[in-house]
Amino acid sequence: MPRASGKVLALGVFAAGAVVMVVALSAAGGAPEPLPAGLTGAGMPTSWAVPVLRLLADLAAIATAGAVLAAAWLLPSEDGKLAKQGLRACQDAAVAAAVWAVASIGGLMTTASIILGVPLSQLASRAGDAGSLSQVRFLAVSVVMTAVLAVVLSGARTVATVWVAVVLIEAALIGPLLTGHGAIEQTAFWSILATVSLVVHVFCATAWIGGLGALLRYGRGQVAAVEKFSRLALGCAITIGVTGLLTAEIHLGGHQDGWGLITQWVTTGYGALVFAKSAAFALLVWIGWLHRRATLPALVANEPTAFWRLAALELVVMAGTVGLAVALSRTP
Repeated sequence: MPRASGKVLALGVFAAGAVVMVVALSAAGGAPEPLPAGLTGAGMPTSWAVPVLRLLADLAAIATAGAVLAAAWLLPSEDGKLAKQGLRACQDAAVAAAVWAVASIGGLMTTASIILGVPLSQLASRAGDAGSLSQVRFLAVSVVMTAVLAVVLSGARTVATVWVAVVLIEAALIGPLLTGHGAIEQTAFWSILATVSLVVHVFCATAWIGGLGALLRYGRGQVAAVEKFSRLALGCAITIGVTGLLTAEIHLGGHQDGWGLITQWVTTGYGALVFAKSAAFALLVWIGWLHRRATLPALVANEPTAFWRLAALELVVMAGTVGLAVALSRTP
């Protein structure tokens, strides 16, 4: 992909995620609200910084995972050593991991500020209290993992090293999932099942979205890589559909009160966002069907334009679903 086109697409991806996130938070009741007169707290800028930094961290994590997936599996290697495109992918992944680490640090600080109800300027004086918060501890582990990941990727020269990076990515992804609705509030079966389902959901979504982004950046002319990714995308889509429905149902109390998703997606803000995310998922499935029916055969026949244009549109839609996911994690 030409550098200018890549930058435009990257900006479009972030813009789509940010706009959808803000609209979703505002519409569903998850947007930060000013404190009543006379009360002090972290402040509105800090309150909004939490979801914005979460979105940035999520998109950076997806970019990191996609580039690593490309280097480890999609792109050709030479006797276990990375070829030119694989090395390029690892360097890009190292930069994305650094952005992920910085955004995670910002998320850690703003989250602590919100929970403790103090401005960021006073957070240092409450460092001990902040360190005792489970949410902050989980995020701190993620920060360490992403920092190590950036170092590992910057020096990666072999496929084996890249697979080590895959393990680090999986470990780093888990931390933030334990700070929102995915957190295990008790050791009950349904709580554990919801958390496991969410982890699997995020792993698959990260691989699907990141892998598509990697194809757009590194896969031009790599028909074999596209065919590999197509098989992976189908498995990820099926898993995402099942785990997304399961996680939403448990959160909405479907295991206790019947199929809560059916009755609550039009009566609660969270349910409305689940419905919106389901609609976006259906759109992505339809785009995948178009790929298999029309654009993939055209790509194999050396007519690639339609495939890459539809893939770029698909990535923008995926970014919108990431924005919806961030809004879901902030909506009661």
